[in-house]
Amino acid sequence: MPRKTRIDVPGALHHVIGRGIERREIFFDDQDRENFLERLGGLLTKTRTCCYAWAFIPNHFHLLLKTGTVPISGIMRKLLTGYAVSFNRRHHRNGHLFQNRYKSILCQEDTYLLELVRYIHLNPLRAGLVPDYKTLGSYPFCGHSVIVGKHERDWQEVDYILEFFGKSKRTSRQKYQEFVSKGVAQGRRPELIGGGLLRSHGGWTGLKALGQKEVYRKGDERILGDSGFVDEVLSEARDRMEKKYRYRAEGYDFDLIAKRVGQVLGINPSEVISAGGTRSRVHARSLLCYWASREVGISQSHLALKLGMSQPAVCHAVKRGERIALENQLSLTENVQNE
Repeated sequence: MPRKTRIDVPGALHHVIGRGIERREIFFDDQDRENFLERLGGLLTKTRTCCYAWAFIPNHFHLLLKTGTVPISGIMRKLLTGYAVSFNRRHHRNGHLFQNRYKSILCQEDTYLLELVRYIHLNPLRAGLVPDYKTLGSYPFCGHSVIVGKHERDWQEVDYILEFFGKSKRTSRQKYQEFVSKGVAQGRRPELIGGGLLRSHGGWTGLKALGQKEVYRKGDERILGDSGFVDEVLSEARDRMEKKYRYRAEGYDFDLIAKRVGQVLGINPSEVISAGGTRSRVHARSLLCYWASREVGISQSHLALKLGMSQPAVCHAVKRGERIALENQLSLTENVQNE
């Protein structure tokens, strides 16, 4: 059976799990872990991607990320490829380091955010990397130590999580610790490491109870959430994919999008792709990046090459272009002709 396409939309919460090939170790020592952290932090900062939780185990890692302007797949591809190359060079090895495909589950934030933060941050304790819960607070390779204030990682979103537990940092950290410590007795929670109908509803017992009530639920292995959330995510993903296919079938490419930008902004298409710091050119290139990336599916790395921009600059342009399109009610599809 072919693998399903990954689902991602701006603002989506993802639980990402990456494992070593054949469950082998991907971190031999602290130098490896620091190398991975440096790469992760740099990518998250450049792409303005939120990280709420993370933990490193010798043969796998967990990340809880919220999509920004760059798809999670793009971040993970750069992270894993770059780390694998440096790991192999340092340890004089060849071949694949990670399993062919990392796991990414799109999660319902309102329901699962705090549960996932707790689950992920208890992983080093469950794996026996620290002897007890108190020691976990000082373990440097887990986001728990950052939230409790023992270590600093400027790319980790701490304040947002603490706001759920109180207004003052001291009180909120204490309540956060109490919340996480209560999860120790829960042990492993398979319902939080995968989506699908079974996991989203508490296993077979939960599904059986729903069936007895004649309540029917929809599930998808790529999504962790209730039936309504699954429907909403799949519908949005389907609409986005269908729109991209339609645009490509109609001949929308970089040049045609640039022509459309020129039409709506009243400038020559050549000015759209020209470098320059004038307000009109910045707006034009931003709108071009937004429509090309989000609407048609042209990769941001390709846009960076075509426009002579860095990829982080393209990321910012996409976000700016979205705002311009929404504020001015601009559409890609009106009155453009492919000559």
